[in-house]
Amino acid sequence: MTTIEVKAPVLHTVDQALSVAARVATEIVAGAVQREIDGVLPTEQLRAVAASGLLGIIVPAEHGGPDLPPSTAVEVLRILSRADSAVGQLLLAHFVINAAIRGLGQIDPAPRIYADVLAGAQVGNATVERGTRLSVDRLTTVAHRPEGGWVLNGTKYYATGALGATWIAVAARISGTEPASGATVFVRADDPGVALNLEKWSSFGQRGTASGEVIFDNVVVDDAQVIDEGPDPDQVTADASVLGAFDQALHAAVDIGIARAALEDGAQFVGTRSRPWFEAQVDSAAEEPHVVRRFGELTARLFALEALLAHGAHLVDKALAEPQLTRESAGAASLQVAAAKALAQEFAVEIASGVFELAGASATDRSDALDRHWRNVRVHSLHDPARWKYVHLGNFTLRGTLPPRLGVLL
Repeated sequence: MTTIEVKAPVLHTVDQALSVAARVATEIVAGAVQREIDGVLPTEQLRAVAASGLLGIIVPAEHGGPDLPPSTAVEVLRILSRADSAVGQLLLAHFVINAAIRGLGQIDPAPRIYADVLAGAQVGNATVERGTRLSVDRLTTVAHRPEGGWVLNGTKYYATGALGATWIAVAARISGTEPASGATVFVRADDPGVALNLEKWSSFGQRGTASGEVIFDNVVVDDAQVIDEGPDPDQVTADASVLGAFDQALHAAVDIGIARAALEDGAQFVGTRSRPWFEAQVDSAAEEPHVVRRFGELTARLFALEALLAHGAHLVDKALAEPQLTRESAGAASLQVAAAKALAQEFAVEIASGVFELAGASATDRSDALDRHWRNVRVHSLHDPARWKYVHLGNFTLRGTLPPRLGVLL
């Protein structure tokens, strides 16, 4: 699927967006277990999200959008990830790229892309490549054509969000520049020379994201769709930004949504199907004191994660609402989000694994697919290392050092 042909409504308020997200989540959670068992990609579920108007919630007002705050997108993604974490992660890049387009200013492709998004189009990413020294290195090139325009060549992997996308944002380097200039290149998924080999994704978790390979073979691109970003900015002296914090909040939302799904599904299993241990002398596993206590511990962890995430997303909103974004306000948002993201990587995995100890051996039956929560959060939590979040938090506490400008994107 490369395009989504819908006419989506505009969701003008936060309450409206969250209400619609809850309704759509109810729809997409139905069949989630069977999709996991059968290996069916959530293409119909992406269409449902597109038709709901949720994809357009952060489109700027000057482009006809409702201009809802970033925290709304974070909460929407958490709600959807609780229902189907593949859907949540597939839409993560969409919201980040929408925010990035805004941050680039009055760029030529913005009106066209935003108009498509408001109509229900999804934007995907093609950022990371295999075979590079660092995950941020770019081998994909975009070069001037003698007859005008540009030509794009390269191979991307981990192309999450390309499934279902109308537009794909490609990270490239401009040929012949020294120091190397980076560029974001916007192509349509059905452009000649664009090949989606998404089935190459073979991870044991987040299977439904189809985060495989995208090949760009002499893709001709108009001048308006190539954004020259110049050399990589200095992480200390560059202008303040909360794009990285927004991106990381969305990633945390996926993990935390999975954690809630694991806890609630595990509790339902224990309450309806698990047998109590004979020494407990109770009628239900849900009455065993040790089970009750452990569920309480896991619930406390989940509540803490959700509160941290909400506060971090609020600080992103607050920083952007200032007349002038400062490194201090951006840093405050980044640090809070870093704490949420780092703890989510630990606690969400603990929750998704811990419910099996409480539910018992029968909970491992493949027909229930309860293991999907652990597999999904284990894989997604590896996106970027929590250890560096703790380094930045520690540096701030010990020396008042603000975190890097951009964080880790996509």
